[in-house]
Amino acid sequence: MAGKTLRLVALLLVSGSTLASAAASTALKDPYFGEALYYAYQQRHFDAISRLDAELTQYYGVDEPLLDSLHYHINQAEFSVGDFELGYRMHQRAGRAISAVIEGNVPAPVRNEAIYRLSRLFFQTQDYGNALHAIERIKGELPAGMENNIAFLRGQVYLANGRFGDAEKIFSALEGKSGYQGFAAYNRGVSLFAQQRYAQGVAAMDRAGSVSGSERATEAIRDKANLVLGSRLLEKGEAQLAGTYLERVRLEGPFSNRALLGAGWADIKREDFKHALVPWSILFKRNVTDPAVQEALLGVPYAYAQLGYYGKSALLYGSALEKIGGELDKLDASIDSIKQGRFLQALVREEGRTDKDWVIRLRELPQTPETFYLMELMASNDFQAMLQNYLDLEDLRQRLESWGTNYTAYNDIIELRRRYYEPLLPSIDAQFRKLDSVIRLRMEQRERLDKKLKKMLVAPQPEFLATARERIANEDIAAMEKRLKGKPVDAATRHRIERLKGAIQWNITTNYHARLTEAFDHLAALDKDIAALQENYASFVRTRQAATQSYQGYDEQIRRLGIKTGNALTTVNTLMARQGNLLEVMAVNELVRRRQKLEEYQVQARFAMAENYDRATKAKSEEETVRLEAEQKKPATDAPKAEQPAVQQAPAAGQGGQ
Repeated sequence: MAGKTLRLVALLLVSGSTLASAAASTALKDPYFGEALYYAYQQRHFDAISRLDAELTQYYGVDEPLLDSLHYHINQAEFSVGDFELGYRMHQRAGRAISAVIEGNVPAPVRNEAIYRLSRLFFQTQDYGNALHAIERIKGELPAGMENNIAFLRGQVYLANGRFGDAEKIFSALEGKSGYQGFAAYNRGVSLFAQQRYAQGVAAMDRAGSVSGSERATEAIRDKANLVLGSRLLEKGEAQLAGTYLERVRLEGPFSNRALLGAGWADIKREDFKHALVPWSILFKRNVTDPAVQEALLGVPYAYAQLGYYGKSALLYGSALEKIGGELDKLDASIDSIKQGRFLQALVREEGRTDKDWVIRLRELPQTPETFYLMELMASNDFQAMLQNYLDLEDLRQRLESWGTNYTAYNDIIELRRRYYEPLLPSIDAQFRKLDSVIRLRMEQRERLDKKLKKMLVAPQPEFLATARERIANEDIAAMEKRLKGKPVDAATRHRIERLKGAIQWNITTNYHARLTEAFDHLAALDKDIAALQENYASFVRTRQAATQSYQGYDEQIRRLGIKTGNALTTVNTLMARQGNLLEVMAVNELVRRRQKLEEYQVQARFAMAENYDRATKAKSEEETVRLEAEQKKPATDAPKAEQPAVQQAPAAGQGGQ
């Protein structure tokens, strides 16, 4: 069977191994395979795997698999199981299936595509060493239409393993390929920066940051390239050029906050404090839980202080302190909420199954403060992998609990069936036994008649086919002869008797063949009636067995399944506790880190606010001193005229005092 499976998988790989193209290329003729695809397209891989496994098991268990409707899709079904397992992160099983194709006697394109899948599997699980070992085994003819996919994966694997020169060559060749321009240029820029080829890296990143296209992925890679390039230029001290690239980033994109923050710092390094207020003022009004926004809370008053607006700077520092204090309270509430288990409850919300942006919307819900500061953490690959494992465990837990409840329902149904059928079966069985004895008797009679007719084909016996009237007439003649035996009978009477006997025998003999044919015709008609009788008999037997089997023999099976389900539920609960604890620890550590950062901001804001209050007070005092000195100098230069203003200013000063 393994060899057959291998050939089927190979055939599928040759024809095109993606599940969507396979399903589209052939009209579905097996509804159960279609059901598995239905669940797979909804990312419900557990349901898809369980249903397709059951269908394949049944297919290989029947006597004539070619008559099963799955026969038309068996190659697709075999490979789809591996795809579903890969989607469900069953990497070991999926990897073994793909390795079986690689080691088999298959054409080079099939083998190379299987190696590509295996390498991609290792790369997705961050096993970069095995990914490199696998991708370097690709040799010879490549599968049609996958040359660029293989090259791009090879470049990513080289980049992850530190082979920056080899990666740069691959991405350089891919820059001109449709659909790869921005991504290839970005990765090439990363590899060039890693090789300290700064100028070439800037050029590559510039191409990635200016790639055209309105697709969501293209816009994202364009924003990311501009942000990375702007940040690097800012680190190198090229603030003017850095600001140019940072301003390319969309205001509503996922990288907008960091780009606005960087643009402000680029202006600060150029000492253009007034211009720095433009991006920072936009950032200042955004969600304060974002790290870039929190840094802008201190950046805006800093810029005002550099412009000499110490009073406004002090007020803004005070506002920042108030917001930071509120965020620290949120962090404390978030940590407490996580420790109470509410974070895990928020993660297993049903919205996660239907809404792709449910994690983002969690921060807007007042009852989930534990998610306010975890957007960056929850977007990381490690957290997402652990989260998906936890969600899968939660799904299994719900299923196991549901199954445990179902076993009780099954027992109730079986008990109801037993109560219904057991009182009825004794009387039905008694009637059936009477009918069965009659049927058996008639069947034996039919068999004897059939044997006699078949013998008469070889050894004719016309007397066996005499009619009832002929038999009665012969019996009457025999009785008459018996009475006349020993008595004087005239010759005419005896002649008449013999003539009558001869006429009867003549009819029997001459009509023998016609009667034999008619007898076989009647036997054939009888066989039809007997077949109908046997069908009714078999139907009754099946119905009788179905009635009995509907409530017998299930107790032990259900008991064993209940034990297995209970053990599995215990295991799942244990694993969920461990996985949940890891998620909570990661979340708490992230919140503690963010809290420490906010405390640093709080200390800086307090000192800066105090300093700016002092500066504002000092500046106001200096202005008052200058004003007083100016007023004192006026009487000294022109005494007679000074007395008149003094008399006129007194009310104004008094009004001012009021």
